[in-house]
Amino acid sequence: MGRDSEFNRQKDRSYRIKLEELKKSLPTYTYEFLDSRVQRNPNTAVSYAYDLITFLGYLKEFCPPAKDYDLNEIPADILDNLSFQDINEYQKYLSAKDVTVIGDKDLQNDISGIARKMSALRSFYKYQCQHDFLTKDPTVGANKQSRKDDDHVIIRLTPSEVDTFLTTIKNCDVGSDRQQKILQNTRYRDYAILTLLLRTGIRVSECVGLDLSDINFKEMSMCVVRKGHKEHILYFDDVVEEALMDYIQFERPKYIESDKEKALFLSNRKKRLAVRSIQEMVDKYAKVAVSNKKISPHKMRSTYGTALYNKTGDIRLVADVLGHSDINTTAKHYAASEDAHRRMAAKIDPYSAD
Repeated sequence: MGRDSEFNRQKDRSYRIKLEELKKSLPTYTYEFLDSRVQRNPNTAVSYAYDLITFLGYLKEFCPPAKDYDLNEIPADILDNLSFQDINEYQKYLSAKDVTVIGDKDLQNDISGIARKMSALRSFYKYQCQHDFLTKDPTVGANKQSRKDDDHVIIRLTPSEVDTFLTTIKNCDVGSDRQQKILQNTRYRDYAILTLLLRTGIRVSECVGLDLSDINFKEMSMCVVRKGHKEHILYFDDVVEEALMDYIQFERPKYIESDKEKALFLSNRKKRLAVRSIQEMVDKYAKVAVSNKKISPHKMRSTYGTALYNKTGDIRLVADVLGHSDINTTAKHYAASEDAHRRMAAKIDPYSAD
């Protein structure tokens, strides 16, 4: 089951346009690989294009045979003659730089960023070798850069911090008196959005993609379009219902120019709210409500997933609600409650007769 809404069509179109722009900086032998990825997920294809530009830029700077070529003319033979040691050197290069800048795009080179760039490079070499564009894959045998739990601290809100966060939004308790008066105009919208994120665990991209018609108050449900344009029905509680109804009744009407407006959440410019706008909204309230933590919409998703797991103990339920195809993703990022598990185990007598 899938839905190709106007919002998703526009989003995919913008990614495809961006990909065609990035291709101009890349050799033609990369095109088939990128085109194969765009069919699955245009956003991923764009990310892979940036990662290939980073890699080829490194070769042009540090690999003598590539130095005399423009980036989009580096021969495939040069890539075919690289060794796993060359790939290891590339990873060292990334580790030494906090950020790689491509045009107006800043690409982080932290552990997660390097792991993602290497994933793209491995996928590229695997595809090229499978289709006989290249003869050997130097990423095989190279060091594996992966996200380590010890290095990647998962930040979540505690239940009391969730209450503080939402109370801050309700009271518009942010900034100067003038700023607070401005926030009064969007408090129902902001409260509805962040309540939805914290009490359903939907992705911020799924949130901005919601249309008014996706909300079914009779069934207490909403239709969410997830990765791959897959349509899921999710359910919400009374708290979310009240927040959504207040926004739709008291604030949404002033954002719409006609009854034909489909988007649920709108900006002051009377356009569908963007992902970046919600990210900035979260950051603005978080700096006041939980100043000791760096909170993002994804951290809210982590907060919900972990809280749901702690209540139910059902990892498959959490994976299904969050829309994870791989249950290991859920276990790693949303059910990391080792300390709670150890405390629980200490209170259990595994040898009792009960």
